[in-house]
Amino acid sequence: MRKTATRLTKVKINGGRYWCVIWPKVGKGRNRRFFKSTGRSDDDHGKREAGTFLRTKLIEQQNYGTAGMAFNEKQRAEYLECAEKLMPFAKTIRDAVSFYLPHLQATNRSCTAAELVAELLNIKAADGASERYLGDLKSRLGQFAADFDGKPVAEITSTDVDQWLRSLSDKETGKLLAATTRNNFRRVLVVAFNYAMGKGYCVSNPATKSAEAKVVESVVGILSVEHTAALLEHSPPELLSFIAIGAFAGLRRAELERLDWREVDLESGLIEVTSAKAKSARRRFVKIQPNLAQWLAPYAQKHGNVTPPNYRKLLERTRYAAGIHDWPSNALRHGYTSYHLARFNDSAALALELGHTDSDLVFRHYRQLVKPKQAERYWNIVPARANKVVQFGTAA
Repeated sequence: MRKTATRLTKVKINGGRYWCVIWPKVGKGRNRRFFKSTGRSDDDHGKREAGTFLRTKLIEQQNYGTAGMAFNEKQRAEYLECAEKLMPFAKTIRDAVSFYLPHLQATNRSCTAAELVAELLNIKAADGASERYLGDLKSRLGQFAADFDGKPVAEITSTDVDQWLRSLSDKETGKLLAATTRNNFRRVLVVAFNYAMGKGYCVSNPATKSAEAKVVESVVGILSVEHTAALLEHSPPELLSFIAIGAFAGLRRAELERLDWREVDLESGLIEVTSAKAKSARRRFVKIQPNLAQWLAPYAQKHGNVTPPNYRKLLERTRYAAGIHDWPSNALRHGYTSYHLARFNDSAALALELGHTDSDLVFRHYRQLVKPKQAERYWNIVPARANKVVQFGTAA
């Protein structure tokens, strides 16, 4: 293709005479600039201005090439300044544009934090996420959406996320959230921004670049063998199955709240935790140990809730009656895990019954917490035959 030459020519426009400077555009095409002719051959002011402009363009073409001619002086100075700043990093203007352009494109099609959360919740619900998981997302991401109200997702940085996570506090006490709770907020943010990246609302995930809070491992609190026995002894009949299954099958409190007697099969010796009721949304079976079978036999029903609706008040009265004033967090589940590992020494099987996928987690948290002799006594806590007085017998 023939290139446009830089030149001066005379043209007529609407009856008027003009001098026209023509020079090439970057890529293809041409630029033109017009100077009105005075018509005097001996002193044509328009021709002098056109000639000066032509010489300027020829010099620019010689010094900077055709592409450089497209810049004015200010643009050329800015280009050189930016190129100089990129030199220490061995990057070019093109590299900078390639890096920044996706961000601008994402910003144009981005959405606000509130819009992202609403869309994500709808997608997760349509994909069959459990009510428990949806509730967790709605609670944590709802606070995020409120605090970043109106801000485009593409403009939220890892610094923004870090500052927000570190500022989270308990609404009742005003104290900063514990490390584990803060990391749970970070976890759902990672999910939200991964979805946003997939939809093109942002080019990177600022949550993955934010800092995780350091979790200091604490000693797991459990009930002693004597306290467990006392709790069963003082339990009213309507609460006893809840306590026994918590202590000897290790179901989570939320799972116990939803457990139906149809899922407790004494004949096969298994408790089924359905996917709809499990925290992990995975169905699993928990073995009914011989001593647990003895506790459940007198109270087993064909159907109906295992846990009474007022179990919290009943449990509080029962534990005080049993002389238990300090109630460790997740006391029954942690007790089951600790005594099971010490008695049967099978962290993989235990992890499956707990609903965990990582047996190392169980092994790390509960190893050597309980001595084997204590564990043997724990699994021999059985009801007396004549009445409910607890005895340490031998489970059948």
